Amino acid sequence: MTFYAESYFSHQQQLFSMINYGVIIVLSLLILFNATRYLRHHMRTRNKDLGIIFFLLLLIFVGLQITNIENEFNRSNQTSEMRPFIEAVARDHGLKSNQVFVNSQTLTDGILVRFDKKDYRVNLSPTGDNYTLTRAHVVDHSVKIVR
Repeated sequence: MTFYAESYFSHQQQLFSMINYGVIIVLSLLILFNATRYLRHHMRTRNKDLGIIFFLLLLIFVGLQITNIENEFNRSNQTSEMRPFIEAVARDHGLKSNQVFVNSQTLTDGILVRFDKKDYRVNLSPTGDNYTLTRAHVVDHSVKIVR
């Protein structure tokens, strides 16, 4: 079972986006390079064909990046609720927020909270403005904590 610390929600890595931006920049430079070569040598269609291929690849990676940005926006909206929840649980139980772990990236009814080596099930109100914790016992005791 995987539990997430508060630091996970504040420092989510965006390596895939950075790689995607790098590929977009490289493809843009290749298109520019091929365009200048094509303008110099109009008779060579190889440069034109390579330019078209690079442009199509650029469109594919731009589309992937737009989808990635939309997914990141949706995920950040959902995970933005977790940090205040973790801080509230820590404050209510006299803990530091880095001592509280949750097993979900989104705040929903029924997630597990772990602190003091004990697990609790979260029961949220319909409005989501209050919660109750019920002691829970997990079947799989192998726990992985992601920070």
